Amino acid sequence: MIGVELMKMLRRPRTWVVIALIDALPTLVAFLLALTDVGPRPGTGPAFLSAVLNNGVLFPAAALAIVLPLFLPVSVAIVSGDSIAGEAQAGTLRYLLARPAGRTRLLVAKLVTVLVFVAMAVVVVVVTGYFVGTSLFGTGQLAGGNIVSVSGEPLTPQQAALRTLLAMAYVAFSMLGVAAMAVFLSTLTDSPLAAAMGALAFLVASSLLLTLDAADSIRPYLPTRYWLAFVDLFRQPILWRDIVRGVGLQSLYVAVLLGAAWANFSTKDIKS
Repeated sequence: MIGVELMKMLRRPRTWVVIALIDALPTLVAFLLALTDVGPRPGTGPAFLSAVLNNGVLFPAAALAIVLPLFLPVSVAIVSGDSIAGEAQAGTLRYLLARPAGRTRLLVAKLVTVLVFVAMAVVVVVVTGYFVGTSLFGTGQLAGGNIVSVSGEPLTPQQAALRTLLAMAYVAFSMLGVAAMAVFLSTLTDSPLAAAMGALAFLVASSLLLTLDAADSIRPYLPTRYWLAFVDLFRQPILWRDIVRGVGLQSLYVAVLLGAAWANFSTKDIKS
């Protein structure tokens, strides 16, 4: 069943259109930076953009920072919201469950499909960002082949590559909270749009509360609080505190929301 769901996702033009749109924004930003040679002041704009003019190796991380606040979670919410509700809206959910697969296996297959989509999107953004960044801005290498980190300390090419892989894994894992919320809502409604919009409303509320001083007491528990903590991977030495907190917080959201999705879907009266 997992293979069938993966093939359905890969054969949909929507999958590749969404990934292409996600990839287009950081690519456009790179060309604009290269044409104008003017980046944001340090501490302003998306993470890393003030450093990439002299160090294209950091542009994959900058590309992740560009798509993470909006474009990537929107795409994940759309794909995840369609997982169960899309089948119900199309009238195929009952036929899928008529197989001897069971509801749990169907839900697992849908979750694996979402995970593969997230991984594909992150990999495409990073790979494109690396080639575009190094082509337009160079490698920013010091004597001995080292690369300047965000904190100004040198990183070896091996360290930079490893930290980029860790950033990819962290960003992908951060999107699991979005996916879990959308999948849960997808088990509550027959409308993929309603499930996706509900998940996005949840994230918009989280992002808004992060800016309010009155919400300071709940800020550490908001799902978007530690999304950009992967920036600390490119410091020397790495600052692990927020990264560990981000992983723990997302794990909690994923466990609770997927548990709720399974509990609802396993007992839901399927009418479509």
